[in-house]
Amino acid sequence: MTYAVFVDGQEGTTGLRIHEYLAQRQDIEVLRIDADKRKDATERARLLNAADVAFLCLPDAASREAAAMISNPNTCLIDASTAHRTVPGWTFGLPELCKGQREAIRAAKRIANPGCHASAFILALRPLVDAGLLSAEALVSATSITGYSGGGKSMIAEYEAGGDARLQAPRPYALGLTHKHLPEMMAHTGLRHAPVFQPIVGNFYKGLAVSVPLHLSQLRAGSTPAQVREALAAHYEGERFIRVMPLRDPATLEDGFFDVQACNDTNRVDIFVFGSPDDKPGQILLMARLDNLGKGASGAAVQAMNVHLGVEESLGL
Repeated sequence: MTYAVFVDGQEGTTGLRIHEYLAQRQDIEVLRIDADKRKDATERARLLNAADVAFLCLPDAASREAAAMISNPNTCLIDASTAHRTVPGWTFGLPELCKGQREAIRAAKRIANPGCHASAFILALRPLVDAGLLSAEALVSATSITGYSGGGKSMIAEYEAGGDARLQAPRPYALGLTHKHLPEMMAHTGLRHAPVFQPIVGNFYKGLAVSVPLHLSQLRAGSTPAQVREALAAHYEGERFIRVMPLRDPATLEDGFFDVQACNDTNRVDIFVFGSPDDKPGQILLMARLDNLGKGASGAAVQAMNVHLGVEESLGL
């Protein structure tokens, strides 16, 4: 069977990468809009309603406008923007989130693609909340370092043009503590308080790692780093795109540094638990890494499409 797919916003970073995934597929007919009609509302509406699946790779306001253009009840929308990630009636497009999430995506006609930072944060913490190891009332912080491609075409151009010495160093941002991923980070972990979140752009193209430091006193009494790792492994047992790495991953410790780019060009997420020594217990560090353009954006969108269509989940990924 062949499915008609339209990417609204096909010239953006996420849209271009989705097209690269779809180009490998024999079961997909890509509907394309003429360059001179990309802002023609009538033509966009026609293609959106002709599609079995339409990806919205647009700014938030434009995604809301596009969603309102749909009159065909059979068109499934997958929105890569922030606009619908916590909106009732939209299903969060993270199949590994919890039991039943795949079934929800399969049945949905409105799917909100997770954010890149949020995906790593949620995948690291949701299992601990579900297992009762971390209270929903916990106050947590998180740091995320990401490649500059996450900022889209303008930031990519800024970094690749060179000439600004400031960009050679890490670039902390969102210092107003109102990052747009915070609502989904709360909603889909079950945490009742927003994390203190510090994202940082690095001078490399892609790759992302979120780090969440925790004192063991923040966890259920008697919890150990090994139990935290076991809870993650149990939650993701059988998941093809999630790897829970060995406790205090020996390979990482031997290298002496954490490779933020190790999941690039994959749809994989690697989750780590580092703990203070057993004879000096007290702290753990959760880390989750992914390709911010893969599982953090376009790969996740195609995975959600595969789940919705009922085809092999890893097809094209």
